[in-house]
Amino acid sequence: MNNASVSSGNGESLIYASGLTKNYGNGTSAIPVLHGVDLSVSPGEMVAIMGPSGSGKSTLLFVLGLFLSPTGGTYRALGEDVLKLQRKAQAEFRRRYVGFVFQSCNLVENSTVYENLELPLIYAGINRNARQAKIEAALERVDLSHRIRHPANLLSGGEQQRVAVARALVNNPRVILADEPTGQLDRKHSQTVMNYFRNFVMDGTTAMVIVTHDPEVASYCTRVHNLSGGMMQAPEGVVSNM
Repeated sequence: MNNASVSSGNGESLIYASGLTKNYGNGTSAIPVLHGVDLSVSPGEMVAIMGPSGSGKSTLLFVLGLFLSPTGGTYRALGEDVLKLQRKAQAEFRRRYVGFVFQSCNLVENSTVYENLELPLIYAGINRNARQAKIEAALERVDLSHRIRHPANLLSGGEQQRVAVARALVNNPRVILADEPTGQLDRKHSQTVMNYFRNFVMDGTTAMVIVTHDPEVASYCTRVHNLSGGMMQAPEGVVSNM
């Protein structure tokens, strides 16, 4: 795949999803969660997805992150028809191009902060010296340089969330997907993280989709969509903090 070419007949979108559906279960017991969702995100855009609990926000994010397969619809990322890739190839695509911030952090237990950030760099084939520089830079941006050798499981919940953010961005992904990334943070650190995201995306080569319940977090985004009953509503437009 050519990392420089993102055009796929849909302009310059890094994310282009059309008619995405997702059902859990089969046959008469199937529970529909997503109903024909369309979403296009271009480089330099931060798009917020808001909506009530159970509306399908996290499911949509996991489909975009290739952790879940949709029941129907099409999805192209960086110009690649990623739904046609085998699972191993999807995992490789995700490692190379996608940074995912889980709501539950998902840090590796019994490992240091450094080791948690090092894992995606090892998978990406980054050499040891380059890994250290990337890790130090990522932790500095989220104000956690002093925790670099600290056991991850001994951090506070807010610190763990910031480590998860740094880990998602340490490999300079082209697509960032974040599920309530500020949910465990106080206002100061929430603002730090959102400014970090915004500065990262504003380089013009990266696109971000963020699921949030927080209007202040959404205010950092270029566009806000509401997902209700598994159906995407029209965007609310550009908001104030960009």
